[in-house]
Order: sequence, then C-alpha cells, then structure tokens
Amino acid sequence: MTGGGILSRASRKPQEKNGSSSWNIFYASPELGKDEPVFGQLKENQEKGIKPSYLMVKAGCWGKEAMQLHRFFGWKEVETDPKIPFHVKADDCFVTEDRMCGSVSIKKEESEAHPEWMCDYGEMSWDIKIEKLIPFNVGYGASTPFRFLKAFEMYWHAEGMKSRMSGTLSCNGELFDIIPEKSFGYADKNWGRNFTSPWVWLSSSDLYSEVSHKQLENSVFDIGGGRPKVFCFPFNRKLLGAMYYEGKEYEFNFSKFWMNVKTDFDYEETEDELIWHVHQSNWTAEMDTEIHCRKDEMLFVNYESPDGKKRHNRLFNGGNGTGTVCLYEKNRHGKKLIDRMSVRHTGCEYGEYDKENAL
Repeated sequence: MTGGGILSRASRKPQEKNGSSSWNIFYASPELGKDEPVFGQLKENQEKGIKPSYLMVKAGCWGKEAMQLHRFFGWKEVETDPKIPFHVKADDCFVTEDRMCGSVSIKKEESEAHPEWMCDYGEMSWDIKIEKLIPFNVGYGASTPFRFLKAFEMYWHAEGMKSRMSGTLSCNGELFDIIPEKSFGYADKNWGRNFTSPWVWLSSSDLYSEVSHKQLENSVFDIGGGRPKVFCFPFNRKLLGAMYYEGKEYEFNFSKFWMNVKTDFDYEETEDELIWHVHQSNWTAEMDTEIHCRKDEMLFVNYESPDGKKRHNRLFNGGNGTGTVCLYEKNRHGKKLIDRMSVRHTGCEYGEYDKENAL
C-alpha cells in the first residue's frame, strides 16, 4: 500500500474566494495486478478472499459542498518509469514530484450503483505545478533497513510539508486559479501493510505571529501518528511532530528516544466541531497545539486496507481547521515563549477503527 497526498488552496474566478482541495494517488497491491481493477468491497471478492488491486486517483474538496471522487485503473493501464524517482501515468492522470494533472467524473447513479467505489459524485480536473519547499524527514524509522524488515505497519514521509502550488482546476464546472502566494500546499506519502488507529494528522503553513504581528512566510508544522505498530507490537498514543519556525526546526519524534520526547493529546467531538489538543516536548523545546474544524466542512475519507477490510468508516478529514500553536524553548531555568501563532487552513484528520474491525 502506498499513497501520496496534496493539499492546496485555490482562488475562484472572477471573485476572490478561497477554496480547499486535495488529490491523492493510492496504490493497492500492484503485485496482484489484473487487467481490470479488483475491488475489495465487492461481496463476491470478500467471500473468495480476493484482495483489492488497483491504482486509485482520489480527488475532492472540503467546505459546505465537501466531496471525494475516486477513479480506478487496472495495472495494465498504469505506466511507471523506473529511471525517474516518481512518475505515474494512467490515461490523462499524471503525477511526478513537481507536476500533476488529471480528471475524474462520477455520475450520481454510478456512485449509488457502485458502493465498492467508496465515493461521492461530481467532476474535477486539474493541471498543477508543485514546488516542495520544506520536508519533514521522520528519521531512521523509514530508512532502508527498517523498510526491508517491514518493521512498521505504516510508514510516513512528508517530502513537502510546506509546498507551493500553481495552476488551474475545475470543480463541478467552476474554474479556479491556484495562486502560488495564496497556496498553502502539502505533500506526503504513507505506505505499509495497514493503517493506524487512532489516526491523527494536523498540518498548516498558514501561520500568523501574535508576537511580531506578521505572517510567517518560512514556517510550517506537521503532526501525525496515533498507535504505530513496530514488529506487530503497538505503541499507544504516539505522535511524530515537527515545527519549522522561520528557518529553525524543532522536532518531536518519539522514535528518537534520546531526545526525551513526550506527547499528550486529546480529541473532542462536539455537535458542531472537532477539537485537537496536542502537547509535545523534548529536552530543549515544547509545543502546544489546539485546532478546531467544523464538521459540516469535513468528510469521512474512505480507504480499504490491502487485505480488503474497510476498518476506517469514520475517519474525519478536513482542510479548513483553525487554532493556535505556542512554541517554547526550554533550558534548566525553565521555558521561554518563542511565539504564539494563529493558524488557518489546517489539514486535519481523526479516526478510529470500528470496534468489530479493531485489531
């Protein structure tokens, strides 16, 4: 299972209105590849123990008209180039490290007739350039030896936790310009054998300093994890986190035990919104993060696991979170506030397996 996600903002024509959209390439068991997509949610495939195998292009948007659209390809339709680090093409859908384009169109009657597609209905097309500005390298946990040993059930690497996008997209007939200066983009990759539960993710590069009263042009934070499994042993309530603050990186990575990383996080669901509280610390720094996101601007993002089970059926996903991040430096005399930041356009996720699907 591999996947890559892009998060960006767009401005509508002719009015200046903001929009939030995402795109994703999802590989399901290419080694089991067939000429046509193989869907794990089909009853006959589940009864026969047939695992899913396809390339899925996921596109969608958040807000009052949130939707997710899936387009599937069998592996004979997919082109990759082993001489290029990342190059995938299927029909008019194409993605590399610095560009992506494609389209997806699902009719209402198709969505209703094919629940195994796990998607809504609508139309999107896009042609976008990607400039990855700041990465988050999670460390040795995603290194070659650990990948060879299949030590982790799920791996994560954020090559562009701050990315700049430019280009155009169309959503249900409405044309958007993606303006680089107003694009708070994001790019990462997850891969492995299964997902994590709980699943936690928070990230934004739209940060405003309440100390200097200026927009922070060279800053971003990224938090992810939940319950990683290492050699099948679960480590509960563990998060990886980083804050890149105006040229300096502060990392809160539980796998780097010598940094004395401690994390506490809570999650609340009210009638109208979701709220994340995360406190992270190491020997030299602390970070407190609180993010809110309205439920009516989110969706339940849909994936099936490589074994064909759909364990996440209430995985909240949004891109319009707001809140605050407080960053501190620590020493033996105490801690000192570096900045208190107002946060907008936060990508955010939270979900847990259904009880009957829990591992």
